[in-house]
Amino acid sequence: MVTLYIMNKGGDQIMRSRDHLTEHNIRLTSAEIANLWGAYMGNSMSVCIFEYFMTHVEDQEIKELVEYALSLSKKHVSTITDIFSHEKFPIPVGFTDEDVNLAAPRLYSDTFYLNYLHQTTKSGFSLYTIALPNMARSDVRDFMSECIASLTELYNKVADVSLSKGIFIRPPYITVSHGVEFVETKGFLAGFFGHVRPLNALEITHLFSNTQTNALGKALIMSFSQVAKSDEIREYFNRGKVIASKHLDTFSNTLRKEDLPAPMTWDHDIMDSTVSPFSDKLMLFHVNGLNALGIHNYGAAVSGSQRHDLHAEYGRLTAEIGVYAEAGARLMIKNKWLEQTPLSPDRKELTKA
Repeated sequence: MVTLYIMNKGGDQIMRSRDHLTEHNIRLTSAEIANLWGAYMGNSMSVCIFEYFMTHVEDQEIKELVEYALSLSKKHVSTITDIFSHEKFPIPVGFTDEDVNLAAPRLYSDTFYLNYLHQTTKSGFSLYTIALPNMARSDVRDFMSECIASLTELYNKVADVSLSKGIFIRPPYITVSHGVEFVETKGFLAGFFGHVRPLNALEITHLFSNTQTNALGKALIMSFSQVAKSDEIREYFNRGKVIASKHLDTFSNTLRKEDLPAPMTWDHDIMDSTVSPFSDKLMLFHVNGLNALGIHNYGAAVSGSQRHDLHAEYGRLTAEIGVYAEAGARLMIKNKWLEQTPLSPDRKELTKA
């Protein structure tokens, strides 16, 4: 606990905790509301998913990881609930026991559970590390900091188990440079015509990472299309599977053209069950989250790439995800499943006579 020393009327120092000073007459900012609200929605969904995973996981090491991830999600939901309750802020509906069927047959292999944890932990870092610098209140900063610390611990555990089982897919190796080099030609930025330089290390990293996320996305959407109850939503998932497969091929082929290895896919880790462990609402929300993550990842890749052909490729693929994401949002609205992110007051409406 951080302490502050304050002068009283008599000139003496008195000690008070920072948490006491902010207890909690300070309102939540829009950034704090947005990130807490988003974290609640995501973690309430994760509770449902990890509870289902726990009913079927057999490998003891992987089971311990799933159990730890489940405990973190429950803890985060509880902490956000406490903060919102104290502020008399409406608690989101999110996802509940009604959104998971623990009696459903096994749909995923243990290896899929491990890879799912690997990829979703990375996406959690994206959420919390971007959020933390925008937080002002000490309790919210403490929460975001704890999320980052616990995700770091979870990721390291997942990495260790993946390495021990020989299923950690490493990014491609490249030859160590013989010395420091400087760019000497504008052709360094080219990528469409003439001599095209090899991919640099950062460009390879983004291509590899986006290949991995699309491989997981394709497998997950394939499983959702297999068990969805609504024909319309099943068709939406089938469309997403085609898009993810196309993006996966695009990134893999770019790596292979440079004689670099592309990661494997995870389709074989999906079982043949057609009984849904999750509600259509949860699965559609999850896919919408993958869409948002994809757009975020592609934006980061554009900023980290210097070849013009890569910029054009990411731009085209981002636009395709955007169109698909809008269709998913419309389906959520149509089914009255889309909880509205908190809005600012409509001042024009408030001033109407």
